[in-house]
Amino acid sequence: MRSGSYGKMVNYITAAVHLTMEIGQYGYKVIQKALSEIKNSYRLRSVYMKYVCTVISVADISAARKFYEELFGLEVYQDYGRNIAFTCGLALQQDFDWLVSIPKEKVLKKSNNAEIVFEEQDFDGFLNKLKAYSDIEYLGEVIEHSWGQRVIRFYDLDEHLIEVGEDMQMVVKRFLASGMTMEEVSAKMDVSIEDLTKLLNS
Repeated sequence: MRSGSYGKMVNYITAAVHLTMEIGQYGYKVIQKALSEIKNSYRLRSVYMKYVCTVISVADISAARKFYEELFGLEVYQDYGRNIAFTCGLALQQDFDWLVSIPKEKVLKKSNNAEIVFEEQDFDGFLNKLKAYSDIEYLGEVIEHSWGQRVIRFYDLDEHLIEVGEDMQMVVKRFLASGMTMEEVSAKMDVSIEDLTKLLNS
């Protein structure tokens, strides 16, 4: 409830208590008004915006579904034929031009202005799994960011850019296993010890 609405509610109810003792009927009306304010406030709180998913264009919905299920282990939430939504919030759309009502030639490939990001606990195991996909185009080799996370970038079947990074909790554990102290890890990753502890306990 907003502070303004709450303040009004308190004022109305306080006034109602005093006025009920002095002028019964008027006090009753004030109470009614206060209750109406409360009801309207809760009704407003029940209406809100929520994020649903990100939809990407694919040429072959079946091939794209297989790619994301087998390589990333995604699970289907809803299957509408030309549209498939995964439980993680990613959705695939065949005939994207039809969906958004634009000419087919306006649906661009390899735009390189966004990426789909995953984190993997067994990063080295994922790299070995990736080798089975001989047709994948890579955007460079594995790199290690200044904060210690290793990542690999490549394109999916429809040339959407994908990043797979080492799970951040595993990065911290790797540093600690190498003999680094929490203070040293904190300095390396530019993250507070408190946040590192939360990450390790998550």
